[in-house]
Amino acid sequence: MGAQICSQADAEMPREALRFHAEAVGAQVRLDAQRSTARRRATFRDGIVFSQRPVRPGERVQLRVLCHECGWVGGLRVGFTRLDPERVTASGLPPFVCPDLEQQSPTWAAMLPDGCGLTGDVVRFWVNRLGRLFAQVNAGPRLLLRKDVLMGAPLWAVMDVYGTTKAIELLDPTVSAPTPAMPRVLSDEALPGSKATAGEECAICFHQAANTCLVPCGHTHFCSCCAWRVFRDTAKCPVCRWEIEAVASAWDPPALGPGVGAQL
Repeated sequence: MGAQICSQADAEMPREALRFHAEAVGAQVRLDAQRSTARRRATFRDGIVFSQRPVRPGERVQLRVLCHECGWVGGLRVGFTRLDPERVTASGLPPFVCPDLEQQSPTWAAMLPDGCGLTGDVVRFWVNRLGRLFAQVNAGPRLLLRKDVLMGAPLWAVMDVYGTTKAIELLDPTVSAPTPAMPRVLSDEALPGSKATAGEECAICFHQAANTCLVPCGHTHFCSCCAWRVFRDTAKCPVCRWEIEAVASAWDPPALGPGVGAQL
């Protein structure tokens, strides 16, 4: 009985506002003095940040995208981890939350659908007691990102300021903030790729136009959907088997190192 009373009291106690953990940040991340804003200085990677405290099941983590950078394909990743950031050194963080941190620790994260996370978008994400990871962009519908989060232990919010997402700001969900009435894109299905003309088909699905560039090898044979599926599943280029570090737009690819992409 006493334990139940204590548990109920803990649940009703107000929690400290979420901020970014001060020390466990990616090599390219800079925080402001209040630890509410995280900005990636350069490149497309090394943008991992954590909440400074565990997040309760059902508690909304709310953030605003402050800066969207063109030239990359894919952006903000969000999720939860059992990895206590107090025990993490910045130098020990991998460049990506997906798949690197997921492979190194009990971490569950996902990328927001294409077209979400543009400048000014407000993103909320949470995990329920059944281990399902949800997100909502602006006033849009609830999106199920994952359904395999292991519950029963403290979970910290983890975010990856990756690719097109250059800077984010944690918001206090108790303070109302104006948001656009609807998201720009609701899901991957709501943003179909362009249909391919002869000779421009994706080498995997043979339906959508090949519109991405794999980094660092430079191969441009795949549509966005297939390129990201390969990145998530194997992180190996299907053509040359080089490790994929990022997926960029074929129309505005990053500069490749000397000799890279010579096989194209």
